[in-house]
This record gives sequence, C-alpha cells and structure tokens, in this order.
Amino acid sequence: MTLKKITYLFLTLAYLGYGQKSPAFQNEVKAIQKKYESIWDSSKETVVFTGSSSIRMWKSLESMFPNHQIINSGFGGSQSSDLIRYYNELILQYNPKKVFIYEGDNDIASKKKTKDIIDNTREIINKIRERNNATQVVIIAAKPSLARWKLKRKYMRLNRAFEKLCRGDSTLQFANVWDVMMDGKQVRKDIFINDGLHMNSKGYDLWFSVIKPYMN
Repeated sequence: MTLKKITYLFLTLAYLGYGQKSPAFQNEVKAIQKKYESIWDSSKETVVFTGSSSIRMWKSLESMFPNHQIINSGFGGSQSSDLIRYYNELILQYNPKKVFIYEGDNDIASKKKTKDIIDNTREIINKIRERNNATQVVIIAAKPSLARWKLKRKYMRLNRAFEKLCRGDSTLQFANVWDVMMDGKQVRKDIFINDGLHMNSKGYDLWFSVIKPYMN
C-alpha cells in the first residue's frame, strides 16, 4: 500500500471516529430526562432549576419548596454553552412557569470571558421567550467559593454584568446569593463540603433565604 493510500485511510478512520463521538454531557441529559419522564405532571405548573453542579447537588430543593412542582435539571460541569445546546431537553420540554438559571461558575473557571457568558445567557433567555413570553426567568449570581477564591474579581465582574442585564429587562430577576455567603470581605468557611467548591446544608439554607421570595 502506498504512503498516499495509507494517509487517506488514516484520515478516513479518524473522521469516522470523530463523527461517532457523542456530544458532551449527552448521557447526563438523558439521565435527567429519564428521571422525570415518570414523575413530572404536565398538568401542574412547573418551576425549573437548571445549570451546573451547585443546582444538581441541591438535594433538599424539592422539600424546601413543597408547594411547587420542581424540575432540577442541573448537571456537573455545565457551562452556559451547554445549556444552549440542551435548552429544550433541560428547560422547554417542561413548559415551566419560572426558570432559575445558575451558570457562569464553570465558565469563569474555564477562562471564558464575561461578555461571552452574558451573550450565551441572552441566547438562553431568548429561546425560553420564543416558546412562552410569559415565562419568568431568575438569574442566580455566581457564588463565591474557597476553591475558586483567586477568581473572585472575575466572578464579581460577572455578577455585576448579570445584575445589569436584569435591570435592563423588567421580566428578568437577579438572585444575589453572593452577599449572604460572605463574612465581611472573605467567603464563609463553614458552608462548603471538603472540596471547598460545593455547598453543605448551611450553604443551601443561605441560598433558600435568597431564592424563596422569587418563588412567589
């Protein structure tokens, strides 16, 4: 076999292998859909919480809001671009009355620019509004954490941009969870599990105190 043919065969196999690769997080999204396909009641008003692992790991979410039908479609590692890719599976298919979005935490850690995160957030909101213009959207602030404290200025800049986005649109709301997680100028140390990134029950109690008013 000539070198030219070998090269062609290699490139063909590489292309086929690439084409068969599943999109990122496809299995996680399918697992969420499977979880709710038997318990979601389409006749009831639904509130969707979506985003990254800070949402996924909020195990007491449903019990904290017992008077609401909650869909928790968060998954670990999610960035705003992933929510754009799976907006139908994670949000729209549940025809929500209200959507809480937590994105930006992993985006900043992955060196994404604030402008790009805001552009992605606008696109997600537009897709929600295209389906139902009456759907209420609440943007949850990116949280401070021990593990990512060195990035605090970037998170603060992002939160200012989130707040500005919401101020410019009367149908958007901004849930500021940052301030309650701070002790003066330092992030509280007693509200995280061992990894210093994800929250324990104390942390989620603080989130509940901020988010509760937006549920009603």
